[in-house]
Amino acid sequence: MAANLHPQHSDIQDDMWTQIDTIIADNRDIPGSVIGVLRECQDVVGYLPVELIDYISIGLNLSRSEVYGVASFYALFSFEPKGRHLIKVCMGTACYVKGIKEAVNRIENKFGVKEGGMSEDRRFSLEAVRCLGACGLAPVMVVDQDTYGDVKADKVIDTLEKYE
Repeated sequence: MAANLHPQHSDIQDDMWTQIDTIIADNRDIPGSVIGVLRECQDVVGYLPVELIDYISIGLNLSRSEVYGVASFYALFSFEPKGRHLIKVCMGTACYVKGIKEAVNRIENKFGVKEGGMSEDRRFSLEAVRCLGACGLAPVMVVDQDTYGDVKADKVIDTLEKYE
């Protein structure tokens, strides 16, 4: 689509629109490509703002409700911005008993991020999960793809500082 048809959105820069246009053009004639297009566009922007959902629906010649319906059905899609790094902390019984809550408190205080939220500088998003499947390593935290076991409240900030 032409650059002048791009909706205005503060999180989507011109180079991102170029990538999005390529993704849509490459998939426009492929039936059932909406999930792949949504995933690739989310990888470019970091999430799926309403303006992007609308743009994808026009580009794929699908209804807005069809594209939104797919995006809202799958948990891998997000309609809210995410931090550059996703911190998942296990709040399961083993991790809770071994002190993960104090580590979470320190993360919240140091980086200004609450459970389910994002830091103001968009550096971190923080999610509390029920289980990370590593109870033997409790308490457990995952940052992006990196798993940390035996997380200590007095060391958690040092661990996170290496993530810019």
